[in-house]
Amino acid sequence: MEIEYLQKLKNNPKKYSKRDEFRFEIKGINMDEIQDLEKLYNNGNHFPKSLRELLFLSGEYSYTFDLGINDNQKEMQEMFREHLKEKARVIFKPYYVIEVYSDQFFFVYLDEGDDPQIYEAHPWSSSEGWIRSVDRTIKEYVEFDIDYRTEYGDSN
Repeated sequence: MEIEYLQKLKNNPKKYSKRDEFRFEIKGINMDEIQDLEKLYNNGNHFPKSLRELLFLSGEYSYTFDLGINDNQKEMQEMFREHLKEKARVIFKPYYVIEVYSDQFFFVYLDEGDDPQIYEAHPWSSSEGWIRSVDRTIKEYVEFDIDYRTEYGDSN
């Protein structure tokens, strides 16, 4: 796959750390797996280009986005979709979860262009504003995270 948006991630496959034992390397998933996910979560339509690149480069392991306790992308999608049902929360547009942490998650809408904005969801919040933009696209977030880790280091 040609990488257009996430060149910085491709060029920085290892997490920056002061200690070698914490320099974990990204690991992607193959195009067949990506297409299976597209069938399940986007009616067979292609994901946005930057999301496809993210999955291709680091869909199995990423130091920029975390699967949480999930073993794979599909498990992560299903877990949070189930949580939304339990809380009677609905996301009305096609979406894809890109990171989980605690009881919150980051996701992108699948109909917002090739480098969509990232949104943060707090389904357990009693607030009407349980979804908010993080004001960064996938590319911007990945580049910010890599730059931050490189400039300021990592806790390890």
